[in-house]
Order: sequence, then structure tokens, then C-alpha cells
Amino acid sequence: MPVFSALLSPRISRVAAGLGLSLALIGGTLPTPAQAEGQLRIAEQFGVVYLLLNVVRDQQLIEKHGKAAGVDIKVDWTRLSGGSAVNDALLSGNIDIAGAGIGPLLTVWDRTKGKQNVRGVASLGNFPYYLLSSNPKVKTIADLSDKDRIAVPAVTVSIQSRFLQYAAAQEWGDKEFARLDKYTVAIPHPEATAALLNGGTELNGHFSNPPFQDQALKNPDVHVVLDTYKLLGPNSPTVLYTTEKFYQENPKTYQAFLSALTEASAFIKKDPEAAADIYRRVADSKTDRDLLLKVIKDPRVEFSVNPTGTFKLADFLHRVGVLKNKPTSWQDYFFNSPQVASGS
Repeated sequence: MPVFSALLSPRISRVAAGLGLSLALIGGTLPTPAQAEGQLRIAEQFGVVYLLLNVVRDQQLIEKHGKAAGVDIKVDWTRLSGGSAVNDALLSGNIDIAGAGIGPLLTVWDRTKGKQNVRGVASLGNFPYYLLSSNPKVKTIADLSDKDRIAVPAVTVSIQSRFLQYAAAQEWGDKEFARLDKYTVAIPHPEATAALLNGGTELNGHFSNPPFQDQALKNPDVHVVLDTYKLLGPNSPTVLYTTEKFYQENPKTYQAFLSALTEASAFIKKDPEAAADIYRRVADSKTDRDLLLKVIKDPRVEFSVNPTGTFKLADFLHRVGVLKNKPTSWQDYFFNSPQVASGS
């Protein structure tokens, strides 16, 4: 067995175990503890797609807007990898705000409907995600075979996995939407990027996000197989969400958080250079500053709190039976607030 295979198995086992826990929690066997107004625990993941949160944290914007509303807010931050782990943390009451893909949000919205009633808070922006490969024979998803292994944050449920399923349905029909799942393995973005850059492992694919996809493309043997903007158009792949309980019982904290995100969005647009420095500092990233600025200034990238283009994926997931509840619009799975009123 290749050395890398030995490294993959424990990861896959942990992710599978995490998903099983999520399903148990979603079933309502463990209640989510109530949190007092003025406490906010946030889970983020990896990549510049979390830049809004990096700026919010660095500039202490939640605390600022909380004080303006008469609330001293204590903010705790944690970093996880994969939608399953994030959903576990949210539903077990260990965090209040979850940061993950729209795919994990739709999954947990569907399975908590009528129970914890998890819904979206805001988008973290619009970003194209790339499916990358170092296999020269793989030009399109139709070329993928048993020789290929694609890293995703969480198998089947991450937004990257859902994008791959959407692409498979486009290629072979809805009944074949899960056709490519067997080629995916759960690896965090930093490690998957290092594997593609350095080679020498059985991992030859990565459904990535910025800036990791841009870093991996520095390897001349790595190329883009699929661009999600070409698949779905501009969309918000990464979002924030919470439970109905937290939304209802913490109105001042919730609004302070949204106001902080809105201010962070304006900050990034006004001063992308400062935002790049914040990302490197807060995320403890060694990403080349020029590459980071290129990503932040990319005209296809927008750091906006309004969710964009999410309903097409939601409708697809219901159509293929992943979601039992049929959403009629994006507003079904997002809480109502003025900051996200123009979503889609």
C-alpha cells in the first residue's frame, strides 16, 4: 500500500464517524444548549474564502458593534475542516455560528427542519472553485477513473462534493449524480495542496478553493478540470449558519455579527492590501502576498454577505433525493435580515 494511502484511511474514518454523529444529533437525540446574549462562538475553515471573518476578528468588529448595541460580546474562534465536523460542533452546542459550504448548510437545514431549524446567516462571498488534477489524461470529469483520487474537505457532503455531483448529473443524468463520489477522499485543503505541489503520492486531484487552488497551479503539471462558475455561474459556495434558537434568543449579538460582516466587506473593497496582510496574520498563512492580492482583486471574486446563486444547487439536491424537503427559494434556508435581503 502506498504511504499516502495509509495516511488517508484514518482521515476517512474520522470523517465518516463525524457524519454519523451529525445524523444522530440532527435526529434530535441531544438538545442544543441555550447561550446567553453576549457570547459568540464561531467555527471557520481554511482559505481566503474566510477573509470576511479574518477581518472581523482582526478589527474586533463584533465587539465594536456589540458595544454600540449595549452588549459586551465575548467572541471565541475555532478552526475545523469539513462540513461534517462543523455541523457536529453546531448541533452539539459547541459553537453558535458555523462556517462551511452551502452544501453542508442545505444538508443540515433539511434534516433539522421542524427541530433545531438551522438556516443561513450570510454569505462569505462569491468565489470560483476549481477541480484540479495532475493527471495529464484527465481533461474533463469524463476522463476520471479508478486511478484518480480527489481531495475534498468531506466526502459526499462538502460543497466541493456537491459541485462534483452536480457536474456528474450534467454529464450523465440525475441518476448518475453520485458516480464520481468513489474517487473522493477527505483531506484538508493545506495538505491536499502540498500533495499536488510536491507530487510523489497517490493523490492526483483536489477540488480546491482560493488561495490553495492558485498555489497548486504553480506546479506546471497541475491544471483545471472544472470551474464552478462555468458549471453554475457566479455563486456563494461558502456561508455562515446557525440554529433558530440562537437566532431568536440572541438578537443583539446576531445583529452585531451581521453588522461586523458588512463592515468587513466594505473594508476589503476599500483596502485589499490591508486585507491581504490581515489574512496572512490571522490565518497564520505563508501564502505569497502578491498571489493573495491577485485572488482578492480578481473581478470574479466578491466579498459580499448576500448569498448568490445558491438555489440552483438546492433545487438539484432535492431533485436527486438528497434533500427531503423541497426549498421554494433561497429564503427557505436563510434567516431573514436586511443585510441579506437581495440574495438568490
